[in-house]
Amino acid sequence: MEFPHSVLLVVLIATFAISNLVQAEEDQEGFISLDCGLPPNEVSPYIEPFTGLRFSSDSSFIQSGKIGKVDKSFEATTLKSYMTLRYFPDGKRNCYNLIVKQGTTYMIRATALYGNYDGRNISPKFDLYIGANFWTTLDAGEYLSGVVEEVNYIPRSNSLDVCLVKTDTSTPFLSLLELRPLDNDSYLTGSGSLKTFRRYYLSNSESVIAYPEDVKDRIWEPTFDSEWKQISTTLKPNNSNGYLVPQNVLMTAAIPANDSAPFGFTEELDSPTDELYVYLHFSEVQSLQANESREFDILWSGEVAYEAFIPEYLNITTIQTNTPVTCPGGKCNLELKRTKNSTHPPLINAIEFYTVVNFPQLETNETDVVAIKDIKATYELNRITWQGDPCVPQKFIWEGLDCNSKDTLTLPKITSLNLSSTGLTGNIAAGIQNLTHLEKLDLSNNNLTGGVPEFLASMKSLSFINLSKNNLNGSIPQALLKREKDGLKLSVDEEIRCFPGSCVITKKKFPVMIVALVSSAVVVVLVVLVLIFVFKKKKPSNLEDLPPSSNTPRENITSTSISDTSIKTKRKRFSYSEVMEMTKNLQRPLGEGGFGVVYHGDINGSSQQVAVKLLSQSSTQGYKEFKAEVYSS
Repeated sequence: MEFPHSVLLVVLIATFAISNLVQAEEDQEGFISLDCGLPPNEVSPYIEPFTGLRFSSDSSFIQSGKIGKVDKSFEATTLKSYMTLRYFPDGKRNCYNLIVKQGTTYMIRATALYGNYDGRNISPKFDLYIGANFWTTLDAGEYLSGVVEEVNYIPRSNSLDVCLVKTDTSTPFLSLLELRPLDNDSYLTGSGSLKTFRRYYLSNSESVIAYPEDVKDRIWEPTFDSEWKQISTTLKPNNSNGYLVPQNVLMTAAIPANDSAPFGFTEELDSPTDELYVYLHFSEVQSLQANESREFDILWSGEVAYEAFIPEYLNITTIQTNTPVTCPGGKCNLELKRTKNSTHPPLINAIEFYTVVNFPQLETNETDVVAIKDIKATYELNRITWQGDPCVPQKFIWEGLDCNSKDTLTLPKITSLNLSSTGLTGNIAAGIQNLTHLEKLDLSNNNLTGGVPEFLASMKSLSFINLSKNNLNGSIPQALLKREKDGLKLSVDEEIRCFPGSCVITKKKFPVMIVALVSSAVVVVLVVLVLIFVFKKKKPSNLEDLPPSSNTPRENITSTSISDTSIKTKRKRFSYSEVMEMTKNLQRPLGEGGFGVVYHGDINGSSQQVAVKLLSQSSTQGYKEFKAEVYSS
């Protein structure tokens, strides 16, 4: 393709920095190194003997998965950290949650060595996600020595999720999960993140270079071609230009075997549409005389990208594309051509290729994430689906949640929380109030105790609350009752709507107790008056012939025996719930008198039948007359 003029090359010349690399190697500051599946009976953290890296168990960073171990045939040639793994037979998505520094560039590396741990000889294939976004597909059968996937990523918060997602019948697994902080001035992009495609140092060596030679723990693979020739130095060059390319990478270089020929390098992409960022690292390894020079042009896909470049002796220069480039047909061609003034052929020490991966999906509102995780911890919920981002992608939304996520550009917020019938105990979690966009809350059919919290009334977005079928006590906050009058749908058990000493008037179809009238303007909630009267001298009236009434009763209750035989009993006070039980929730009206409707009932399921008289709001006789009749009986 044509190399556009807007695609400029940025040259970073090495500058000496005051740093102590030995101290950095010892401290591994900011490194996160997880040995996935490290058995609980083994020491954690531990030092990997071969690399000096400090690894810890992954058990504190994941709530699911099982421990596996590679086949014994791998023991002789495999590092300790690769011997165990964690596999995930349950759930569609399983996520590691890591504490990171927001805004810091991290190299994230996931390593999977199948090692026939399950004895099936079927290598799994699955997807990796960072937060809510797809990262890559990991095919564990591609390489017997294990598969490594890397990406440079800048977290949007102080919490980072790395998720394994099942895509077929095979079981996802992971051997190592590692994070390495990078210099924020290196590996910059206009947009997107950088997924490692290739990282080479040009040498005929067979050794892979990584930590501790590379203080950032990047993995450098050697590559060489028959048309090249190697030159090297025993002196250590300066590598302090922000990329900190290992000094032993810069101590060797490749030049064309034919001094007059250009240096050529080709690489084929996995997809011809991939966009690339390319990093070329140069350091002169030969001390040239005053009459000698090494000068060359840099061409990409046949177009000159940089003219008359001269590498500095024992000093790194990094040339990078500052915008992504593509390769015609997926075949990338780098060419270095000596200029007419040059007495030496071109050289190059190392090359890095990164493909652009976009992470467009915004993650769930951080305040909501913190709140729902607090609720999860409070109730010790261990749902397999409650991992990773709560709202997105929508196919992985946490069970019991609804969110407002409509597209990748909308910041997802939690709008509904349904924890009905989940065995919750204790008080209503205070963390709920931090779900500031919550519209529906259902905590019904649990074993919650304590009172109804005041903060529910302050959650302005709430339009529906269901707290029924719990063991809550106390009263409903007045502010919440006011919200109910204004349209909030509130469902609670009647015990906390109408408690000893106070009853609340509601618009429900069944009768609810109220108080005597203190004045014509104020209704004050008083005690339930429930009395059963058995007439000793009066002949019971036949109420069965009276027509039923549709009037809504009010509250104070008296009873009269309707048995044909006079039953002697003492005056007794009954609770409201007992009255409801004996009348089967006022199921059978017998008739209507001056005070209101009379209902049939029986005491404790016995043959002793009673009539329960309720004072109606529409009664033509007042409360005092009703009370007088009660006490005169």
